[in-house]
Amino acid sequence: MEEDDKRKTTGADPGDVAPEIDLAMVEGDRIGRWQLSSFRGRPVLLIFYPGDDTPVCTRQLCAVRDRWSEYRQTGAEIVGINTDSLDRHRQFSTSHDFPFPLLFDEGGLVVRSYQMKNFTGVRRGVVLIDGEGIIRYRKVVFPLFRPSDDEILAVIKSLQ
Repeated sequence: MEEDDKRKTTGADPGDVAPEIDLAMVEGDRIGRWQLSSFRGRPVLLIFYPGDDTPVCTRQLCAVRDRWSEYRQTGAEIVGINTDSLDRHRQFSTSHDFPFPLLFDEGGLVVRSYQMKNFTGVRRGVVLIDGEGIIRYRKVVFPLFRPSDDEILAVIKSLQ
């Protein structure tokens, strides 16, 4: 059996085909649509976080912003995802000058399809998808902690 035949059609674990994403997004003041399929050929890092303007989430996304030149050098598309509103995302993004989009998962369909839903809302974690749409890395952390930027950058670079 070939490697491709062993993969599930879609799922949330490393080796699975990543579920499609088509969500409203905010990038600075701009509102638009973001589709995972538009980024075939390059890695995509999905940052799932519980809420805009909360202490740990703010530190997590500001850390990505502060190391943006390192993230950009990987060639990966980086996005934040949760179920907060577009208005809340816009305020959060502009007040912290994030250089990456925040996706609005109204109804939590994407959060559920990536198994990032918990009883209080959205889990904190990251999912790295390679250029062919296959999940290569997934890490969920306790909400009071955040994934290490050094670890995430190393995993993205390992795809190159």
